[in-house]
Amino acid sequence: MAATNSSTRRDVVTRVRRQHDTIRRLFDDVEAASPARRAEAFQPLVRLLAVHETAEEMVVYPALLLAGSEARAVVRARRIEEDQAKKDLAELEGLDAGSRGFLAQLRAFRVEVEAHAEAEEAEVLPLLDEHRAAHELRLMDLWFVTAETVAPTHAHRFAPESATGNLLLGPAVALVDRVRDMLATTPSARTRS
Repeated sequence: MAATNSSTRRDVVTRVRRQHDTIRRLFDDVEAASPARRAEAFQPLVRLLAVHETAEEMVVYPALLLAGSEARAVVRARRIEEDQAKKDLAELEGLDAGSRGFLAQLRAFRVEVEAHAEAEEAEVLPLLDEHRAAHELRLMDLWFVTAETVAPTHAHRFAPESATGNLLLGPAVALVDRVRDMLATTPSARTRS
């Protein structure tokens, strides 16, 4: 694939890299937040991680399954990491974000997430560039954004890991999550907390 300026390139590879950068910044925001504000700072990170991983499972990984045994091994490894990350994120969501235990667990989780992102950037994204044409990567970007709109906004321990599972169950889980998010942001919900 011909080299293009990453600031003008609009495709799924660029979107994934940019979201990884945003995830890193959101981790910084949560760690820098006061204990009283940490839960509020944590929610954008939870949402982005949930929709990002679902979109990767629905769009990115299936695009590599026919790219040979090396690509399938890379996809398998990243899916295992994502499954563990979902479970760890769901556990973090259940903790009191203002506690010291939360911050320690968040930092361990961050190491896990950043290692996963680095592996994707070193292995998955170059494979996409190698095995998919530029027009396919641009189309995949549109599919990725669409997948994010129907993805759950919270981690679920038993969420599907496959594109098919996400297509079948993801929208129903996402609807429940989005209603939950909406109710959590209403004034009456905030006064009960």
